Amino acid sequence: MPRPERLLLAALAAVLAACVFALVPINPPLRDVLNRNLPAPPDPRVVVVGIDDLSLQTYGPQDRWDRALYARALDTLREAGARAVGLDIRFAAPAPGDAALARAVGRPGVVLASSLQQPQGARDWNATYGVSAFTLSRGAVRTFQTAYRGESGTLWPSLSAQLARLAGVPRPLSTEPQVLRATISDPQALPVLSFRDVVGGNLRATDVQNKVVLIGLTASGLPGTTLLDSRLDLVPGVVLQARAVSSLLSEPFRRVSPWITWPLCAALAASAVLLGGLWGFGLALLGLTLSAPLFLNGWLFPGITVSLSAIIGTAFAAGERVWTLRRIGTLDPLTGLGNRLAFTRAAENRWPGRATRPVGLLLVDLGGLKRITEVHGQLAGDELLREVAQALRLGRTRRDLVFRWGSDEFAVLVDPASDVARLAQQLQTTLAALHYKDMPLQVSLGQAVSTPQMTQPSELVEQASRDRYRTRYRLQQR
Repeated sequence: MPRPERLLLAALAAVLAACVFALVPINPPLRDVLNRNLPAPPDPRVVVVGIDDLSLQTYGPQDRWDRALYARALDTLREAGARAVGLDIRFAAPAPGDAALARAVGRPGVVLASSLQQPQGARDWNATYGVSAFTLSRGAVRTFQTAYRGESGTLWPSLSAQLARLAGVPRPLSTEPQVLRATISDPQALPVLSFRDVVGGNLRATDVQNKVVLIGLTASGLPGTTLLDSRLDLVPGVVLQARAVSSLLSEPFRRVSPWITWPLCAALAASAVLLGGLWGFGLALLGLTLSAPLFLNGWLFPGITVSLSAIIGTAFAAGERVWTLRRIGTLDPLTGLGNRLAFTRAAENRWPGRATRPVGLLLVDLGGLKRITEVHGQLAGDELLREVAQALRLGRTRRDLVFRWGSDEFAVLVDPASDVARLAQQLQTTLAALHYKDMPLQVSLGQAVSTPQMTQPSELVEQASRDRYRTRYRLQQR
């Protein structure tokens, strides 16, 4: 394909890639894959105090506890120097120990979990509340929010956002989903502390000093206390809240600017067209691979969209290749006209409509070409063939099709067929003037128009050939 045409194809691929980016500017599935396969290490700034199986064995079913137990745990954590404590348990009906718990949660640095239906809690306690909720995506918790909008339209802060604020890292309240960072299990990291140990004061101050602590259910076998995370592991809700707090304490993920990714998509699509071959797949792999290091550095990059842009360019390049190969098979390389195969296909394409639109045909025979080639060489013959091809192009109308029929013959499919005689006379005059040095070209034309009695294009060709022979004979008799 000529260079200008390839540049146009590259421009079209770039425009299509830009449109794809406009439709798919972010790639949540890729984000989930990266989060699942590139988890972060455990955050030492956040500690979970779990109401585990041992705690339930010691104190009995949780709904029958004296709530003073929670107050004792909060007092122990406060005395140990915890920076902020979140109690991821909702308290609805009155129970023994409420007075002690109300005093404990009313102190600074404590956040009590609430529901979106009752964002300020079910009890009339002077406490700081945060909505404890997660949104499931494809059955798993993949993101979290710093705020949730209530039925009245009010924006209520989440439990994790309240704890991050108390830890000295306030984040804007927004319902925009944020990445809930997956974490790996580290045997060397501090395990979840048992609620029973905290109540009994059996912990080291360094375990919780200047840290954010969350208290919640981690016991096994309790319905409704675990959720699937992005790695499709069942995780206690309080652990997911701890991950949300950790995500807020770290630098938030940023999206790579559209003013970078949009031109990149267009550039990769255009490059894949211009480079051709398998380069487009390499560019697609590069676009996808960039996502991993950027993710590890806190950037969300639409690698799938960028990769797809390179694939679009590759598809354009492959289409160009197929088109070129097909065109080479029906193209005469010397004159640039269609060859005999192209003529056959064009004639067969027009033949079914001959009843309402007759098919006209001109056959052009260059009688003197062989003699000119013998005397002046092949290059002289090639030059004359190109001149004849150019003259036929200039003489035809928009719907006429010109072909190189044989070594010294050309064919013209004329539309409308009523122009055959006029075009034959015009071309006879034009081509008769062509010669090489002192040797004339000796052009003879044959014409034919399809009739209802003809059943196939070869009959039209046969009639035009007979007319051409008659024309040649008349010219020889002069």
